[in-house]
Amino acid sequence: MARPKSDTSRPRILLVKLSSFGDVIHALPTLEALRATFPQAHITWLVEEAFAPLLSGHPALDEVWTAPRLRFNQGRSINKAVSLARRLREGAFDLVIDLQGLLKSALWVALARSPRKVGYDRTREWSYLALTERAPRFDPEAHAVRRYLNLARHLGAPPTLPRFRFGFPLSFEPGRFKMTRGPLAALHPGARWATKLWPAVHWARLADWLVREKGFKVVITGSAGDRPMADDIISLMQAPALNLAGRTTLEDLAGLLAHASLAVTADTGPMHLAAALGTRVVAVFGPTAPWRTGPFGEGHEIVRLDLECNPCFKRRCPEPRCLTELSPEAVQAACEKILSTMEIS
Repeated sequence: MARPKSDTSRPRILLVKLSSFGDVIHALPTLEALRATFPQAHITWLVEEAFAPLLSGHPALDEVWTAPRLRFNQGRSINKAVSLARRLREGAFDLVIDLQGLLKSALWVALARSPRKVGYDRTREWSYLALTERAPRFDPEAHAVRRYLNLARHLGAPPTLPRFRFGFPLSFEPGRFKMTRGPLAALHPGARWATKLWPAVHWARLADWLVREKGFKVVITGSAGDRPMADDIISLMQAPALNLAGRTTLEDLAGLLAHASLAVTADTGPMHLAAALGTRVVAVFGPTAPWRTGPFGEGHEIVRLDLECNPCFKRRCPEPRCLTELSPEAVQAACEKILSTMEIS
């Protein structure tokens, strides 16, 4: 990590935010607020292994500890869990903060040795029972960034503007992916929930419009699992596009999003990464609530249908009208609104 090895005379703080991709990004301003409030503290972040790269080299952190996703039928997971439990018991923290508020975080909070364990009261799965100090419940309809920051303020942090920083490099080399230079639009159509997926044919129409009418080079990003959907989108297009789904590291993706003039995404982690990097985002929302977990900050656009059943927060739906009936023209209009305020070169 960026800071020197801990000194036992320094206050020790353990921040527990295990997952997910977007939620870890949402918690970064809370880390900054804690560092500003406790400048001499040794701050450790406990996070699931899959999301640890988001915290790599962060200048406000002293250490990153990783937790396995608990799968009790896998010996490797059990062994790592036992090792982490021992480490938590052998260490001694002056303050433990549970930003997750779930059973999986409460298990580690309970194991940590500390006289002060802080989190919100009445969190899900009875996780608040692991706490020694419970902050009053915060408005569940508030944005996640503000909910987490409110807990830092409970601990004495003054109200400040949220700050997002990363410790990994944000360079991007178009030539590495055989791309020519020019204005770039990044499309991220994938998401973990099937109900968050906008149809491939709609993405294809949007991408064709961005290339032909707006002069963008379009890159489709995603995980390896998103590659079939990205292939479908490109097969439905008439204009050229580059499929980078499954071909980028986190650092590659961050560099690409920072380099892009515009990102159009489903409700997914890279949406939050793009917003945190300062890239303007058009976010396509279906069953979830953008006021809770939309792209944070000014200058972004949300596109959603206002239906009676929306938001339903369902991962399965026999008739996901909130996205199937959301037209490409509506998303184009949101892109146009952003582009009208920008100079693209």
